[in-house]
Amino acid sequence: MTTCSQRLQDVQAPVIPIVARLIRENAGTISLGQGVVSYGPPPEATDAFREFLADPENHKYKPVQGIPPLIGALQKKLAEENLIDIATERIFVTAGGNLAFTNALLAIADPGDEVILQTPYYFNHEMAVTMSSCKPVLVPTNADYQLQRELIARAINSRTKAVVTISPNNPTGAVYPEETLREVNELCRERGVYHIHDEAYEYFTYGSVPHFSPGSIAGAGDHTISLYSLSKAYGFASWRIGYMVVPEHLIAAINKIQDTILICAPVISQFAATGALRAGRSYCAEKLKGIAGIRANVLAELSTLGDLCDVPRTDGAFYFFIRLRAAADPMQLVEQLIRVHRIAVIPGNAFGISDGCYLRIAYGALTESTASEGIARLVNGLRSFN
Repeated sequence: MTTCSQRLQDVQAPVIPIVARLIRENAGTISLGQGVVSYGPPPEATDAFREFLADPENHKYKPVQGIPPLIGALQKKLAEENLIDIATERIFVTAGGNLAFTNALLAIADPGDEVILQTPYYFNHEMAVTMSSCKPVLVPTNADYQLQRELIARAINSRTKAVVTISPNNPTGAVYPEETLREVNELCRERGVYHIHDEAYEYFTYGSVPHFSPGSIAGAGDHTISLYSLSKAYGFASWRIGYMVVPEHLIAAINKIQDTILICAPVISQFAATGALRAGRSYCAEKLKGIAGIRANVLAELSTLGDLCDVPRTDGAFYFFIRLRAAADPMQLVEQLIRVHRIAVIPGNAFGISDGCYLRIAYGALTESTASEGIARLVNGLRSFN
């Protein structure tokens, strides 16, 4: 009898498709589930399709690392916005940020090695660690979902290969201060492990809260792996374009991995990404104004729940990670919210939290026309449950 590998049997089932199926089965459901934005790409991105189609050579394989115009544009962006001034050879274009993370794992870790994740974690990171036959070591964040350096330090041992951080954070929306990220990065340097830092939501901070890239720290280049995505900021999640910045000594390994798994990121999407970067950060900044307004409305409505749940106020991405004070099974609550109230969220246990009933609320995909109705359904559903 044949079966799938034990390695894959140990990986949790992806929760987004499960919730998506429930949404399809219950017509009229508003989704606060998947982390996407409501807007589409800038015209500069779609205009680049004509340039792609003009040359038949573009239908063939291109460099594993990425097409030179995009690599050059990313080098410029990293230097100007992230203060990471590096040679182009250290930049790899990937099919989304998740592939960048998998590339990093395969390059640095062997079966049985340990990778430290902060809880609540991003579920695809935990899945990738397990799928790589490595051990995810879970370190809790504090009540405001901030990093706890001392707990991270205690978790590092001789099998540890990397500490993973995400800021702005998925699933919590927390933004880690520069001082904290510097401390964690220095800890990694001292203990001889990699610092993998995911910056997929770098443009999504609110008010005067800044974003900081630990890859910009002097001397961090040998142990810091920085991951990025264009999916959120430029509104083309399905086009699958991310990129990573790696230490020089990992270049050969990343080339092997990417050439085997992908060969190269979809070239037509790379052209679109090059066009999107011409529009630049200002494109996302204009859209962020609308998201910030929706965020304020979500916070205001959640505050009316009073003692029914805890809502840590965080300053980034487009998520809230709330805790209900009543005892409940998170997935059962999600199913009830969808079937009875036609509103979808994601259960918190998918993010490694099992000591209570947590829900992730994603508001980035809401429009002005759906925001009020969606949050009203959620608040009413939570009230009726309690």
